[in-house]
Amino acid sequence: MKRLLITGAAGGLGQVMRERLAPYAEILRLSDIAALGEAKANEELVQCDLADAAAVDKLVEGCDGILHLGGVSVEAPFSKILNGNILGMYNLYEAARAHGQPRILFASSNHTIGFYKQDEYIDVDAPVRPDGLYGVSKCFGEALAKLYFDKFGQETAIVRIGSCFETPRNHRMLSTWMSYDDFTALIDCVFRTPMLGCPTIWGVSENDSSWWDNSKARFLGWKPKDNAEKYRVELEKTVARPDPSSPLAIFMGGPFTQDPIHKDD
Repeated sequence: MKRLLITGAAGGLGQVMRERLAPYAEILRLSDIAALGEAKANEELVQCDLADAAAVDKLVEGCDGILHLGGVSVEAPFSKILNGNILGMYNLYEAARAHGQPRILFASSNHTIGFYKQDEYIDVDAPVRPDGLYGVSKCFGEALAKLYFDKFGQETAIVRIGSCFETPRNHRMLSTWMSYDDFTALIDCVFRTPMLGCPTIWGVSENDSSWWDNSKARFLGWKPKDNAEKYRVELEKTVARPDPSSPLAIFMGGPFTQDPIHKDD
């Protein structure tokens, strides 16, 4: 790839992928509403508000692929979610349509299905059950990606990220965790496969206790190598098990299912 755009590059996962994806393109175009620090030799830094259609149009111009991590990543007042995750998503797809339809990996979320219970096992065709306004915004993003594929042929990998951290941080993440290595490998598969379409993929490692059936993503050739189970013994020494009656132990979305509807200050 000549130019890969990473939105949300100042966020936690964005910073990790900024380092890991440096060899994947001649130029990394890194964007966020927040400061991005100093540019490295093969980087272009663009401070951009996703709600600004003209700025997003300029941001996407000249890009061969887009890793869309940008937007609000937690439950928040609807005004913030609206700008970052709904209006911003629309602006990104309109910009992609105007500039040759570069392939997109859209970072969706397990919070699109957060009200399923942890004793269930579901595939990507299970109806959405969002656990908050953040989850609703990701459902919108998934629907928009499918619309732009069906109507215009815009290819997107919809990746429902579980919990992407260096290691699992609690008992719920023993089921939802995706390692940085496995996410990097997934990104590689998404941008290398000859024909992508618009699949929905669970962003999760090969965890023994996973709740999600990822068989419909096998065509990509992605084979996660990590397993959260190897962290179980150490995690249980340092992290207390959640109360069996708490959302953290009942629902796939964990504590998001208990969040209130946040209001603007």
